[in-house]
Amino acid sequence: MATEQVQASQVRVQLTTSQADIALPERTGPILVKTRLTGLDFRRYALSSLVNTILENDKPTPFDFLVNGTFLRSSLDDYLTQHGISSETTLRLEYVRAAVPPVHLASFEHDDWVSSADILSNTSVAGTWARASDPQKPGHERILSGSYDGLLRIWNMSSNVTVASPSAGDGGHVSSIKAAKFISPSQIASSGTDRTVRVWKYKDTSNNMPASIGPQIELYGHTASVDALAVHQPSSRILSASADHTVGVWSTKKSDAPQAPVTCLPANIARGAKRRKVGPSVSTAQRGPLALLKSHLAPVSSAIFAANDPTVAYSASWDHALKTWDLPTSTLVDTRSTSHSLLSLAALPHLNLLAAGTSARHITLIDPRASATSIVAMTLKGHKNAVVSLAADPSGTYGLASGSHDGTCRVWDLRSTRTEKEGRVGQSLYSIGRESVGGEPRVSGDGVKVFEVVWGADVGIVSAGEDRRVQINQERT
Repeated sequence: MATEQVQASQVRVQLTTSQADIALPERTGPILVKTRLTGLDFRRYALSSLVNTILENDKPTPFDFLVNGTFLRSSLDDYLTQHGISSETTLRLEYVRAAVPPVHLASFEHDDWVSSADILSNTSVAGTWARASDPQKPGHERILSGSYDGLLRIWNMSSNVTVASPSAGDGGHVSSIKAAKFISPSQIASSGTDRTVRVWKYKDTSNNMPASIGPQIELYGHTASVDALAVHQPSSRILSASADHTVGVWSTKKSDAPQAPVTCLPANIARGAKRRKVGPSVSTAQRGPLALLKSHLAPVSSAIFAANDPTVAYSASWDHALKTWDLPTSTLVDTRSTSHSLLSLAALPHLNLLAAGTSARHITLIDPRASATSIVAMTLKGHKNAVVSLAADPSGTYGLASGSHDGTCRVWDLRSTRTEKEGRVGQSLYSIGRESVGGEPRVSGDGVKVFEVVWGADVGIVSAGEDRRVQINQERT
C-alpha cells in the first residue's frame, strides 16, 4: 500500500524548451518527479532546481513551466486530477526563463501631468525604421514626453532634458499635449487639446552643438481634442484619434498634404493663409488631412496601423466598437461590437490578436479577422480602474504591458491564466506602482493615474502619469 501511494504521487515528465541556450543535453529522457509539492514558489523552486541541476548552472536561473501552452499554476497532482490524466502518463513540460519584476531605474519630474511618452533607441520602432540610414548609437537612447503644460521634452538616460519644444508664441501647442511619438530620429509628431496634430523637426546633440526641436507642419481638421497618435515612417503617414468621433489620416510631407480647411484654422490665420508666422524668421506650413474616417458614434480613444499591413488601420472608441479601415480607399471594412467602452489598443501580431483596454477595468483580446468565429478571444483581469494604455512586449510573442487609472502598470503573459465561472481569464505576472508614492497601490488612482505606457527592449517599461513623472522600470540583469 505504501509503495502504491509513493508511485501515485510521482509522474514522469519530459522537460523541453525552445530556447537553445538553456536546452538540456540531447539524451535527457523522462524524469520521475513528485506531484504533491505545495505552494507556488516551492513548486517553481523545486522544478527550477531540477533544471538548474541538470544544466549544471553555477548561478541558478528561475524558470516557469508550461503544459499545453499554459503556465502551470497548481501542483502536478492537481493538474493531473483536473484534466483526468493518469499518473502513468509521461507529462511534457516546457520550461522558459521566469519573468522577474523590473526595478525602478529613474523618474523624470515635470511641471504638470505627463500625458505621453515614447522611446528612441536602436531597437525602438522609429529607430528600427531608420537603422540603415540613421542608426542610433548604443547608450544614446532618448525619451520623449508630452505634458499638460503644452511642452514636449527630450530626455537622456541621465535624467536630463536635452531640449524642449517652443512655447505657443513660437509655434508650440497652445494647450495640453495628449500624445507624442517619434516618427524617426529626426522627426516627431504630437497632438493635443488644441485640436491639432503637429510635426516637428528634431536634431539631437552633435559635435558640441545643442539639441533642437522646431515646428515643421501644423495639421488641421479635427474639431475636438486629438487624444492619440500612431505613426508609420515608411509610408509617411500619421493616424489620429479624436474626441470629435473621427480618425484622421495625415501625411508627414508638406508636398503630399492638402490645404488646411479654413474652418479649422485659428482665427488669426484663417484668411486663406497657408503658412503661419511664428517668430521673426520662422513660419510653419498648415496642412489638412488626407482623410477623416467617420463611423464611430463617440470619442475615438485609439487608432493604430495593422502590424503587417500599413494600408489597414484599427480604431477603438467609447462607443464600444473596434473598427477596421482600408486606408487607400478610406473605407470601413469591419465593425466588432463589445460590451464596454474601449480606451486603448495594441497589436499582438504573432497571435493575430488586438488587445483593447476597457472602462470596465479589464483588457479584451479581440481577433479582428473576418474568419474569426467569436469576437473576444480572452479577457485579462487585475486592474482596479480604467485601462488607458497598452504596449506589446518588443522581445516576445505573449507579453503585454498595461497602464491604468488605478496608478499601476501591469505586465502580462497571455499563457498565464486562471479558470473562473465564465471561462479562462488572464492574470498578470506582476504590478508596477508609482515610485512617487513608494509604489503603494491606490484603488482610485487619485494623484497617480497612469496615462501611457511604452515598452522598449533596451530601455524597459516607461510610463507617464498624473504624478507629473515619467517613470522607467528596467528588467534586472
